[in-house]
Amino acid sequence: MKITQVAGFLGCGKTTLMLRLSRELAGADRKIALVVNEIGEIPVDGKVIEESGMRVKDIGGGCICCEVASTFAKTVYGLYKDFNPDHVLVEPTGVAVPHQVKMAARMSGRDAKIIMGPAIVLFDATRPGELLDMDMLGQLVTTQVKDADVVAISKVDAVDESQLETTTDKIRELNASAEILRLSSFTGLGLKRIQEIILQWKG
Repeated sequence: MKITQVAGFLGCGKTTLMLRLSRELAGADRKIALVVNEIGEIPVDGKVIEESGMRVKDIGGGCICCEVASTFAKTVYGLYKDFNPDHVLVEPTGVAVPHQVKMAARMSGRDAKIIMGPAIVLFDATRPGELLDMDMLGQLVTTQVKDADVVAISKVDAVDESQLETTTDKIRELNASAEILRLSSFTGLGLKRIQEIILQWKG
């Protein structure tokens, strides 16, 4: 059971990516589960998703990387025991830190056979100044980017090439080892590459 998180600050497109990825991964007889740490963020009824063979779990009451880490671990173990999915896609809150989410997921590894998939962090191409402003969100977003295995620059269809290149350079300064790719939920750009990364990731 491979656990992949789709992280990033509020409004960067996590939920849209989660839904599209889950549908893509659910092909080829794969069993997919979604764990969402932001109640009400999924704009599709959970029952509808489950009818297509997926399982959805909502976790409220705090962030899964700190306040409700044990609840998250129990949820992951419950999915393993009752559903045994091939992939679990996790959408933490917009203020979650990826390495802490990984630590919380590993708590379930004592009882469940899990492989840690990549930490995919979305970065909104339309808000680089706001997201990296140290007087506002900079410390949090910088930590998210530094923790990422993959940084997906989202909403690329809404900005020009020079803005994208500047944003890419800033991200590369923060994280020299992550794969950086361009993502558009509108056109589907980058979706196939993210799917490949998840499927090929060795943990």
